[in-house]
Amino acid sequence: MACTSLPSLKRILAGILLASCTPLLTAAKPGAHAAPAPPPSVTALLVSDVHFEPFWDPAKVPQLAAAPVSGWKAILAAPASLDQAERFAALQQSCKVRGEDTDYTLLASSLAAMRAHAPRARFLTISGDLIAHAFPCKWAAVMPNATPQQYEAFVVKTLEFVLAEFRSEFPAAPVYAALGNNDSGCADYRIDANGSFLAASAAAFTGKLAPVERKAAEADFAAQGNFSASFPAPFRHTRLVIIDDLFMSSKYQTCGGKAAPDAAETQLAWLRGELDKARANHEKIWVMGHIPPGIDPYSTARRMQNICGGKDPEFFLSSDKLANTLAGYGDVIRLAIFAHTHMDEMRLIEPFPLKGKADSVALKMVPSISPIDGNNPSFTIASVDSTTATLRDYRVIAASNQTGIDTKWAEEYDYARTYHKPAYSPAAVEQLADAFQADPDAKSLASESYLKNYFVSDQSQALKLFWPQYTCALTNFTADAYHACRCPTTK
Repeated sequence: MACTSLPSLKRILAGILLASCTPLLTAAKPGAHAAPAPPPSVTALLVSDVHFEPFWDPAKVPQLAAAPVSGWKAILAAPASLDQAERFAALQQSCKVRGEDTDYTLLASSLAAMRAHAPRARFLTISGDLIAHAFPCKWAAVMPNATPQQYEAFVVKTLEFVLAEFRSEFPAAPVYAALGNNDSGCADYRIDANGSFLAASAAAFTGKLAPVERKAAEADFAAQGNFSASFPAPFRHTRLVIIDDLFMSSKYQTCGGKAAPDAAETQLAWLRGELDKARANHEKIWVMGHIPPGIDPYSTARRMQNICGGKDPEFFLSSDKLANTLAGYGDVIRLAIFAHTHMDEMRLIEPFPLKGKADSVALKMVPSISPIDGNNPSFTIASVDSTTATLRDYRVIAASNQTGIDTKWAEEYDYARTYHKPAYSPAAVEQLADAFQADPDAKSLASESYLKNYFVSDQSQALKLFWPQYTCALTNFTADAYHACRCPTTK
């Protein structure tokens, strides 16, 4: 008896038969298909500007210098010296440091919070500046008779310790880290290509990679602090390309204090080579560095540059070459991660004049662990589409104080819920940036949210003072593009 043509029997019998056939009727609907399951989402942790402070207890520094990295934790966790506060305050004053970086207590609190909020993180990124500010000055004050080689060795051990702490907290997850401008064996913004520092620290950054990638990565790192690595499963054909873009900074010098402009060109050539290979192999790429490309809106506003009078804005790097390079690979790059400002920021890299939407690259600037600017520490939990390598969503987790003592870590905001976007994509960032630029008084809910979340410990009124200047920097990475945004009626 076919379920679609029931005979005229008693109603009870008909009801029983019809009920028993309902699943068949549902399954037999022509053209019906089950909705495809969304691609699996992977959790990742995005961290930056740790700025670990081994000088917090100056009396312990000789012990740290003499001990292997494996012994550092016990030394740092031991009770503080009786004169710790006085000696550290004097050190901060003599080295003219504007605030305090991340001591061991805050580092431990940060790592415990990451484990509590993202226990299943599949990978971690640290986008530069692992060591504290004024590192050379503090070392010289505490260890006045040390040699340059001993200083370099202490920097390397500090980097090794920070990375070891992250790997200890997440033993099953790769930890990918970039060098920042402070991460140097000689001085801030100074480093030697193919020098002893890069050779000595290469293993700390690349030694945990898969054997098939490790040799090439270590050689690239030893040359200029760059390397490339595959993302872990379930990602396929997805790589992270890491650069030490200090070489592209206008402040860059060799350890000997000399300019070396060829270093930036060499690095850009290496980056283009990696992106060309990715394009040929149909790979998806994330790019990570420390100093972001583009306009520095804060410095531009602080120096009162007369943009519409013909003055150029201030740049983070020495030129727009990195931005233009990245914009040429929008078909390959799924995300760019940078930091340096210690703030939670959005950017969109697109060529000027705009050639096509496919050339655009979404850039995420990751906020800091270090509270040196008066901000509370924070880190970012990312949700990543493992099939497309697209950043679907992210949440910023912020500390309740700046010390790591009795600190509560809680969600500050969620990108998708706050901005109502399905992903952190070039299209989404462009829509948000356009809306911000069309709201010069920052009155919309989206603008108010960005102002509030930009700096952990709300400093929205300070940013609001130069909101139009700031919003033009979100998508305009060249002087001409920034001029066009800020001065649309100027010929």
